[in-house]
Amino acid sequence: MRILYIDCSMGASGDMLTGALSELIADQEGFIREMNEAGIPGVHISKEPSVKCGITGTHISVSINGTDEISHMHAHEHAHEHEHTHTHTHTHAHAHASMHEIGHIISHLNLPDAVKNDITAVYTLIAEAESRAHGVPVCDIHFHEVGTADAIADIAGVCVLINRLDPDKIIVSPVCTGYGHVKCAHGILPVPAPATADILRGVPIYAGKTEHELCTPTGAALIKHFASGFGEMPLMTPEAVGYGMGNMDFDTANCVRAIIGETAGSTDSVTELSCNVDDMTAEAIGFACDRLMEAGALDVFTVPAGMKKSRPGTLICVLCKESDKHDIVRMMFSLTSTIGIRESKKERYILDRKAETLDTPFGTVRGKISYGYGVKRSKYEYDDLSRIARSNNISLADAAALLDSDR
Repeated sequence: MRILYIDCSMGASGDMLTGALSELIADQEGFIREMNEAGIPGVHISKEPSVKCGITGTHISVSINGTDEISHMHAHEHAHEHEHTHTHTHTHAHAHASMHEIGHIISHLNLPDAVKNDITAVYTLIAEAESRAHGVPVCDIHFHEVGTADAIADIAGVCVLINRLDPDKIIVSPVCTGYGHVKCAHGILPVPAPATADILRGVPIYAGKTEHELCTPTGAALIKHFASGFGEMPLMTPEAVGYGMGNMDFDTANCVRAIIGETAGSTDSVTELSCNVDDMTAEAIGFACDRLMEAGALDVFTVPAGMKKSRPGTLICVLCKESDKHDIVRMMFSLTSTIGIRESKKERYILDRKAETLDTPFGTVRGKISYGYGVKRSKYEYDDLSRIARSNNISLADAAALLDSDR
């Protein structure tokens, strides 16, 4: 499995993410050329080396109509991005662009449709967060005109690079937001700013030790849109490492780090709940197992067991997520005759799985691909395979062979 891991221990902004991801691709100049030919009004993008705490990385610069965008603001780390992506209602006299106008710009970009869809989705996250933060409808949310251009560039850059890298999974570290206050068009706001905090709902975040706004609304929205999950770096073999640098200097290297590589497979932790019964019928045990699976158990299985006084019995084992444990326990007591349930924690090695849907001469067929630890195998969904076998009066093996020959 191809994994992209993004380290946000110094926050996240659009330009820093773009810089880090750009270092993971072989044709960096081709990426810059693609961005400058994308048709973002008045925008020119360039990259330059930058050193933070002795580490060399890439800083992405955006100029608007020939002027470096950082000069539009106060030259602190993420100020330009926060101000530009922070929204304003009709009461402000500044030149601004609505979501409808931004959508029009995005639709005319010289970029693949999949990339344009990602750009729109990220902008929608920001607009919806601003809407909730400021109590106005999304249709009344407006972005600074100057900010629109460079924010589209930042968002588009990340979306183009993710499209090029095409990872199977994107894991992001817990996000450091910084702390303190930030000055914006609405006044002085706490860090993380309200829109940023709203976007980061459901994401593990922490303040860290840097008194500064480290995570911007744009950075938060990009992370929220693309992340498959959050946590520590998984077991993986790195192929490339990239550093995207910010403008400010801190005691800690002010960068986003991105690592792409292959993982041999996955591991996870599960809870095993088990009990022994010797006074239930086979039908009742089967019913209980079916209901437990329907309730979210990862697996349910039974094992014949010898009980006290030489009575034959059944061991019922249920594997479940820790978060589902209490509900499963209640169901086990309700559906079985046991008066005690044992619990143990299990670590397991698992193959990564991906679902696929195939259009075949025999209709739509669902399948699963499992891979990892040097193994790759595929399997058709039993219900679809059974349907084909029945309708053609053949065996399951012959039905699978028919599908294989058609692929």
